[in-house]
Amino acid sequence: MGTKHAVVVGGGIGGLTAAAALRVQGWNVTVCERAESLDPVGSGLSLGPNALRALDMIGAGQAARELAVIDGVSGIRRANGQWLVRADMTPMRKKYGDLAVIALRAELVDLLLSRVPEGSVRTSTEVSSVDPVSGVVTTSAGVLEADLVVAADGVRSSIREALFPGHPGARYSGSTTWRFVVPEPGRRFRTTESWGRGGVFGVMPLSGKRIYCYASAVVPAGQTFGDERAELLRRFSGWHEPIPELIAAADPAKILHNDVYWIEEPLPAYHVGRVAFLGDAAHAMSPNLGQGACQAIEDAVVLASLADRPDGLARYTAARLPRTRMVVQNSHRASKLVGLRSPLATALRDAVMWGVGRLGSAAVIRQTAPIFDWSPPKLVDG
Repeated sequence: MGTKHAVVVGGGIGGLTAAAALRVQGWNVTVCERAESLDPVGSGLSLGPNALRALDMIGAGQAARELAVIDGVSGIRRANGQWLVRADMTPMRKKYGDLAVIALRAELVDLLLSRVPEGSVRTSTEVSSVDPVSGVVTTSAGVLEADLVVAADGVRSSIREALFPGHPGARYSGSTTWRFVVPEPGRRFRTTESWGRGGVFGVMPLSGKRIYCYASAVVPAGQTFGDERAELLRRFSGWHEPIPELIAAADPAKILHNDVYWIEEPLPAYHVGRVAFLGDAAHAMSPNLGQGACQAIEDAVVLASLADRPDGLARYTAARLPRTRMVVQNSHRASKLVGLRSPLATALRDAVMWGVGRLGSAAVIRQTAPIFDWSPPKLVDG
């Protein structure tokens, strides 16, 4: 029997990880990406211990660990700067063997591309249809035949819409986000997230003396602002330092602003015929637990380990749907928690979080265990 061919639709984090993992298993892989290039937007992401273990399976884990690491003390603060949860990360490192790595999406994309054979990625190639029975993929550059089609085409997946026509798809979460990167202003920063009424602001040090910042607010869908930095300053100027300082240092042209969509109703399965769904196409979630990219990476490694087995895609659904559904639901709960706006509700929330913070690192470990305490299947080079 000849080498099998997989077509991956989408050149994001999940799609590129799937391409690399399938190559480890001996598949020929073609990645179809509709954009003109894979130059990713300047956003950051978190790679938890679960994702780092999955990246180990494609030989990329150590390089990912070298990008940057959350170290020392991190936690959650009020908008006035008071600590709600402040935890030493050393026990978490001992428990999981890793801490979360914070990196720019561009850095991870470059790392994943180094694990995919040159010529495997076809940019400016839009997929117009997929036949789940025959595996025929019709693209703007011609027709491809595949033994496996990986639908990694994002939160607005056209393949999901075509193969699950009755599914409601992704819905607005109720919050919008801003992201930007600034140079480190001459002093050390800790990884922190600050909670206020209806908003959150995160500060994450990156390698190369850079700071990744993100913010969210509860607003109606579709709102845009002529000057995104001015809008951030309006919303967060009264928050503790260094938040106003970091916003003021941002380049207005490089601030990313996007509404957050999530899949509330789970898909009935993560496969149809020869097509497997992963990442946002399967289970788009809010970013509050930092698990969007992590779960896509998990999906990719699990899919590669099962795709060549009898009933492999059914096994993939069985392995991934319950776990990702748990993460999606927990992420949405966290989104609602940080999005509280009434003074009474936020005061109660902060009091509970302050109590959790008094329990120290042990409480943080217990809360993260269902997500971080996961091990990937082994991949065997075909």
